[in-house]
Amino acid sequence: MKDFRGPDGTAWRVSVRSPGSTNAMVLFRHPEASSSRRDRYAWYVQSTENRNVTSRLVPDDVLAALSDGDLARLFRRGA
Repeated sequence: MKDFRGPDGTAWRVSVRSPGSTNAMVLFRHPEASSSRRDRYAWYVQSTENRNVTSRLVPDDVLAALSDGDLARLFRRGA
């Protein structure tokens, strides 16, 4: 997991779930653990083309590759 500070100062925990061959879901966990209603997610797309569709992205590698700017962009797009 990785830490991300939102625009309002909230400290979110970030993890990567559901890796595919070219994309993965980036999950922003709200610090209030009593409810998952406030959690957010966005899809990270590594590339639009992959020759081996049976391969999967490694969640730890995706998380390590995400910069603070990438996380901010995904957070703004997140639902």
